Amino acid sequence: MAGLAASGSNPDVDLLYDINGLAKDAPHWFDRVMEFVGEYGLLVAMALLVLWCWWSLRRQGGVDVASSMAAVVWAPLAAALAVLVNVPIRGFVERPRPFRAHQGLDVLVSGKNDYSFVSDHATITMALGVGLFVASRKLGLVGIGLALLEGFCRVYMGVHYPTDVVGGFALGTAVALLLSPVAMALLTPLVGAVERSSWGGRLVRSRSRSAKGAIVPGARSELAGAAERDLAA
Repeated sequence: MAGLAASGSNPDVDLLYDINGLAKDAPHWFDRVMEFVGEYGLLVAMALLVLWCWWSLRRQGGVDVASSMAAVVWAPLAAALAVLVNVPIRGFVERPRPFRAHQGLDVLVSGKNDYSFVSDHATITMALGVGLFVASRKLGLVGIGLALLEGFCRVYMGVHYPTDVVGGFALGTAVALLLSPVAMALLTPLVGAVERSSWGGRLVRSRSRSAKGAIVPGARSELAGAAERDLAA
């Protein structure tokens, strides 16, 4: 398996050279931007997107807020689990980084000495994007778009083959979707318990939303008395 895509006469390597060739023609400052975005920036953006989704759902409230929040919690858990699954995959495939097998690549990041298949960055971002899609269609699509951009950046930087990225997308999607029913079944009651607790309720539902749906004890007594008078009549 170590010789996967080892020759330059296949579409995977051809596409690698085509995309990485853009780095040779780009200005130096643009390559530095792509290096930061592909290595750190998009991961930070995905983390902020998860926080934004949590904040939006918390402010919106609703009867199904616990299940929606459980989906937000599942997104980073799915990304972490997908990376763990990738550990034995990398060890089994043992695919060298493309710059070790092919000459003439413009490598923007140094120190990448581990195996190439599959891409951790692509795995993490796609798992987060698909996980967010379960909670919020709009933010999930944004997350999936950022994951696709991450995959392009990894090939542009010369540290991954295109199939490394596709494999990462497949792995992140599979973990986030296939394990979602089990995760939601476990996380939704847990988030519901946090919502009902005095110490963690504000993590799930904002104070204004909670107050809007609450009935003070005096009002509750008046409503009960009115109901009894209606029945007596």
